[in-house]
Amino acid sequence: MPAIASHNSIMAVKSENAGEVARSNGGSTPQKRRLRSDAAAVENLSPISTPMKLKSPRRCVSSSPNSGANGIEMEIKEKLMSARKSPVKKKLCDSFKSKPNWNPQDVEQMSAVREALHVSTAPSTIVCREDEQKKVLEFCKKNLEEEKAGSLYVCGCPGTGKSLSMEKVQHYLVDWAKKAGLQQPEVFSINCTSLTNTSEIFSKILLQLQPRKKLNGSTSPLQHLQNLYSQKLHSSGMKMMLIIADELDYLITRDRAVLHDLFMLTTFPFSRFILIGIANAIDLADRFLPRLQSMNCKPLVVTFRAYSKDQIIRILQERLMELPYIVFQPHALELCARKVAAASGDMRKALSVCRSAIEILEAEMRESVSKMNSASAEQGLFDQQAASAFEFFNSQVRVDHMAVALSNTFKSPVVDTIKSLPQHQQILLCSAVKFFRGGKKDMTVGELNKSYMNICKTSLIPPVGTLEFFSMCRVLHDQGILKVGQSRDDKLKRVTLKADESDITFALQGVRFFRNCLQ
Repeated sequence: MPAIASHNSIMAVKSENAGEVARSNGGSTPQKRRLRSDAAAVENLSPISTPMKLKSPRRCVSSSPNSGANGIEMEIKEKLMSARKSPVKKKLCDSFKSKPNWNPQDVEQMSAVREALHVSTAPSTIVCREDEQKKVLEFCKKNLEEEKAGSLYVCGCPGTGKSLSMEKVQHYLVDWAKKAGLQQPEVFSINCTSLTNTSEIFSKILLQLQPRKKLNGSTSPLQHLQNLYSQKLHSSGMKMMLIIADELDYLITRDRAVLHDLFMLTTFPFSRFILIGIANAIDLADRFLPRLQSMNCKPLVVTFRAYSKDQIIRILQERLMELPYIVFQPHALELCARKVAAASGDMRKALSVCRSAIEILEAEMRESVSKMNSASAEQGLFDQQAASAFEFFNSQVRVDHMAVALSNTFKSPVVDTIKSLPQHQQILLCSAVKFFRGGKKDMTVGELNKSYMNICKTSLIPPVGTLEFFSMCRVLHDQGILKVGQSRDDKLKRVTLKADESDITFALQGVRFFRNCLQ
């Protein structure tokens, strides 16, 4: 008995020492050692052996035998600190957890979901484009304060939020001018695809600037604008004017005169224009406005990059937050974001895929309900519990629905054909896609061969000969992927893409080599 008592006392001293060491190390002791020391202290303190209550590992680590309440307080503080670090993420998670499932058979709910995911529905807040909006807004603020003209070019892939962001910047600028006590600018937004001819944009600007002005037959609207901003007497007292020209590449003509003259209006000594041009081509200013660069009047360029997987998920969640119920399973949204980001990063494509997945769920629910109704009519009974469980499980868009929607959106005979092509023909298509991303609509076979040779050289792949390259172009033309024009010289034949760029990217993005080439 004395031996046992001494042994217990030694173990108690060891456990106390272990607890002190753990407290002095600030929690650096492994979790298992601390749990054993806590359990030993509880055994020594309690004279009656009672069954131990199970605790979560987090509570066991944060609590101690001397101060249990302090451990809970520390845990609450840690949760509050983590919530402050990521308020948007916590808000999104909480909103999805607290919401009930939706009913796809409810017409009003279905209509609300489709409207929330429609491209034409502008979200209340535009996320993932804060930096780009800030650059454009600061540029406009500076020019408005100094009453100075200037030009800015917004470029990026389709579906990256360019037009939507410029609409928000326009409202931000007008509100800021009102609060700052400055004269609010005239705002003129135009989509260049709506013009009957390219030079009509100058008459539209003049009509916005001077609605009652009647022109003489000898003076064109462009000449009138140039005369207006060449002399201080004419331009004094006029408001600053913000012009937002979307789809700017439609103004590109053979002589490039209209596009050049439009940007030149911001260089006149008494000009009052702040011009924002929007288009997809990244190097439009370098290729079509070289004279502005030589005059040191090149517009400021703001690039909107393709959306990443995380950005697409966040934008979809922001749209779905407005709804009072859960529509998609989180893994389904993640699958959609991954595939769209890998293919193009086009947010409009992601919204289209989500709407397609909802239609697939709706059709599945309709078919399942009709089967259950027919089965209940035959058997003369209806299991309400099974029906409610079925409805709960099937009321959300699942991963299988999203996979079918993605397959319907991206998979096509062209995709299958591209996947089955030989490697060098796939490299040729990669070089064509990279070349056309610069904004060009066609190229010569010689230029395409040069781009192909560059990819082979950087990848250490032996290229094919010139004659074989011409033969590959003819094969792709026969399969309807490329269109090769007519010319006596093979190198001067014009080449255009007949297949959609997103189909080519989707077909090749599964191979790391082609994925790196297309980035």
